[in-house]
Amino acid sequence: MRRFRFVHTADIHLDSPLKGLAGHEGHAVQVIRTATREALRALVTRTINEDAAFLLISGDLYDGSWRDYQTGLFFVQQMGRLREAEIPVYLIYGNHDAASKLTTRLRLPDNVVRFPSRRAETRIIRELGVAVHGQSFRKPSISENIALHYPEPRDDCFNVGLLHTSLTGAEGHADNAPCSLEQLVAKGYDYWALGHVHAPSIRHENPHVVYSGVLQGRHIRETGPKGAMLVSVENGAVTDVEPLPVDVVRWRVVSVPATGRCSLHDLVDALRTRLEEAVLEEDGTRLVACRILFTGRTEAHYTALSSQERLLEEARAAAEGLGEERAWIESVVLDTEPPSKKSLDFELAEVLGDVADACGDESILSWLREDLGAFTSKLDAEIRREDEDPLLQAAVAGDYARLIELAGPLALSKLIQRRN
Repeated sequence: MRRFRFVHTADIHLDSPLKGLAGHEGHAVQVIRTATREALRALVTRTINEDAAFLLISGDLYDGSWRDYQTGLFFVQQMGRLREAEIPVYLIYGNHDAASKLTTRLRLPDNVVRFPSRRAETRIIRELGVAVHGQSFRKPSISENIALHYPEPRDDCFNVGLLHTSLTGAEGHADNAPCSLEQLVAKGYDYWALGHVHAPSIRHENPHVVYSGVLQGRHIRETGPKGAMLVSVENGAVTDVEPLPVDVVRWRVVSVPATGRCSLHDLVDALRTRLEEAVLEEDGTRLVACRILFTGRTEAHYTALSSQERLLEEARAAAEGLGEERAWIESVVLDTEPPSKKSLDFELAEVLGDVADACGDESILSWLREDLGAFTSKLDAEIRREDEDPLLQAAVAGDYARLIELAGPLALSKLIQRRN
């Protein structure tokens, strides 16, 4: 067997509607909306430039059936680039693009091998001595262990398994095609190319069991570098598994220590400093989508609570000041506390007591259910689903006691601001 390299990717979710963009406009937002396409384009470019022998896609290429044919046409175009470079592609579908969900399809270039959903099959790359085994999902949810029925390894080949699975369960991911790590190791394959879990990880070495992770982070819960894995093979064994970041937008929580800050002006200065540092840390090669998180005990706590809109606009101004397509602000979140509640005078402390009482007052809760319930039901579905503001989420969920609890400090901050 000669030396070669291949690329393993999964969870591309091409043209997936990205979360957290409701109500946002501007060029940076357009960059975020097209990020999954541009990440795929970058992946194809890197696959060619790295002289990879083949590309593996371990499920969830799409995010369900396409809104129009442009999604499929873009994928065909990118696979055509690999065809010109004489690079084959081996593809399985996962739970998001299962056979039953893809109501529209296009004929793929002849360098793309799509594994069937009825049973696992094997494709041989004879010039490399590689056997690729795989099975697509036939429906969005598969409860059986399909890995048990994968073909036996070929003794004369380097064996690769393509599998879309949660293993024995992964937090935040549906339990699909469950199997144990021990079962995959015992199968005798040299490399398991896994998809479904969006965090990249190497679960086992020799044999290698690897999640490539999501190709492009799509919201603030998918922070950090995203991309694929570049795998080196020599003499029939894996010698290296190297992350291949191709994300064009990188999501990041920028923590801003607020301890010791005395005024809103101080908080804005700290915000600007940390935002600039965060962008420099990402080397300026991609847009950084940020959530600004203020933390710690600060004398500016109540002032900040009553000035959240201004803080958000100051953060956006700071991002714009760094230059076009350097940073974009998703939200500003306050996780601060006052230096001491003992510093409140009797009247203000009484306000907090009234808030606590209101959380259990059925007449107040009933009034909120009637009025706020009617209001939230009229909100745009995208806003109800994607806006992560805790006050709004409590209202949407009908948790009005929690809503009152959250609104108490905000009301107190307004009162303090008015008195000052």
